[in-house]
Amino acid sequence: MTKEELNPFAIAQAQLDAVAGIMNLDPAIHQFLREPMRELHVSLPVKMDDGSTRVFKGFRVQYNDSRGPTKGGIRFAPDETIDTVRALAAWMTWKTAVADIPLGGGKGGIVCNPREMSLGELERLSRAYIRQVGRIIGLEMDVPAPDVNTNPQIMAWMVDEYAFLKGYNEFGVITGKPLPLGGSAGRTDATGRGVAITTGLAMKELGMDPKKSTLAVQGFGNVGSYAALILVNEYGLKLVGVSDETGAWHNPKGFDPAKLMAYTKDHKGLLEGYEKTDSNARKISNDELLTLDVDVLAPCAIENQLTERNADAIKAKVIAEGANGPTTPAADRVFYNKGIYVIPDFLCNAGGVIVSYFEMVQNAYDYYWDLDTVKQRLGLKMTSAFYAVHERAQEMGIDNRMGAYVVSVGRVAEAMRLRGWV
Repeated sequence: MTKEELNPFAIAQAQLDAVAGIMNLDPAIHQFLREPMRELHVSLPVKMDDGSTRVFKGFRVQYNDSRGPTKGGIRFAPDETIDTVRALAAWMTWKTAVADIPLGGGKGGIVCNPREMSLGELERLSRAYIRQVGRIIGLEMDVPAPDVNTNPQIMAWMVDEYAFLKGYNEFGVITGKPLPLGGSAGRTDATGRGVAITTGLAMKELGMDPKKSTLAVQGFGNVGSYAALILVNEYGLKLVGVSDETGAWHNPKGFDPAKLMAYTKDHKGLLEGYEKTDSNARKISNDELLTLDVDVLAPCAIENQLTERNADAIKAKVIAEGANGPTTPAADRVFYNKGIYVIPDFLCNAGGVIVSYFEMVQNAYDYYWDLDTVKQRLGLKMTSAFYAVHERAQEMGIDNRMGAYVVSVGRVAEAMRLRGWV
């Protein structure tokens, strides 16, 4: 596999190129959509607890705002790169479009290892980032949110720093905030709930009985844990495989997601050592987890996990992409030929941005919905998006990822034409 094939932005561009051919997309629109509209690189000096100063590198990419303000999370990761951020911003553009919400796509990131930083250091880093990117964000411009290794507390520091810079509160500039600072009910589990909703719809289309089906989840973070919890407790699947950065585990009798979540809460967010508490849990490799004989596989970790190296060994009937970019184009072709139903990432994990949009709406008119209202409206949006993609793919005889691209790129292209950009 070449380096280019594993470059997330090269993959995002290759996916766009493929759908441009299917759609006969206007060459000018195609060229425009292959690159971000704008991006900002920043250096962030931060005073560390030991008195030294470290300079961190950060990014903010605003990929396309033809349909509305850009929207996308902020990642803290030691291996963050500008190409990863560009790819995620592109996928956010397609995600907001396929969900049919009036937003564009953006993304941010800081190269750091938050597990090695104190709360004070994380706060100073978060505030330093907003001091640099604050000039290009805002409720009508670009709205950040949590992502990998960021959380409501970090969003609270960021929205406070933005208020200090502006001299007034604008809670809608950041989503994924704590409830007392204008957060939305249902935001914490929104992405995982979206994964569960689309998985349930896919199983219905395939005539699968959830109560007789098994599930493996790669990545037991926020998305994977809530997807597992909802699929087990509300749909009836049996969770037999799970993993995180410290390892993978198999239990043919089934895991209780609530117990797994409780364990991680007491162990720094990790599953390391879980097999010592469950005699039925066996430690396995990540490759073994991905190739378990299960009905549903939910990759909810990082990019490039399903590749041409392991695609032939995947046994799942449904792949629910809770992560961004977990499948390479070569693996996609294998899955389509094998008849595996792939729920593409920017459809499957759109629940988070949908509820973030709901949060923006609630912030804008300062009236907040109850949890049942949020769940109902999320369900309607996810169901509408799922069938728009499913029906387009069936009509055109293409895989679901290309179906999702046809829907989303078509909506973005229409907005660009109506605005007179091309």
